[in-house]
Amino acid sequence: MKSIIGIALLVTVLQMSQCQNIRDLTACMDDQNLRLDCRYDNKTNYPLNYQFRMTKDSRAMRIVAGNIGLPDTAFRNRANVTTHRNLLYLHVYGFTAADEGTYECHVKITSDLTGTQTRNITVVKDKLVKCAGISVLIQNTSWLLLLLLSLPLLQAVDFVSL
Repeated sequence: MKSIIGIALLVTVLQMSQCQNIRDLTACMDDQNLRLDCRYDNKTNYPLNYQFRMTKDSRAMRIVAGNIGLPDTAFRNRANVTTHRNLLYLHVYGFTAADEGTYECHVKITSDLTGTQTRNITVVKDKLVKCAGISVLIQNTSWLLLLLLSLPLLQAVDFVSL
């Protein structure tokens, strides 16, 4: 009986240890604005705590935005975060060379055993790529696949001619 409880506990801990993970952190410019995309895995329904930070020239770390702590005064009215599924978007409006540095994305899910996940990226304005639009294929939409699969049917009823 004790071994069954031990195995059940081990399986539960192993499942919980894979609940969150930052998969990717990318940066791009959208007009004169910086956009950071922090993609993470979350297999729980627990609340998400997040924070974007920035360091420049080995100085003290400054909070840019998030739901943990107060942002630095330099970013307070220029930065915001949008959450969408497993993606955090940081927008820094009016991005200048003074805002260059190493940006970090911190993600902590309440009651998750893995602790805080962190990923960082160095941002230099002249080296940033222009942000592309959001692709329909990236959104994992099944309606696009349905449309492509239905084309022969639409052609058969003479609804679409190619």
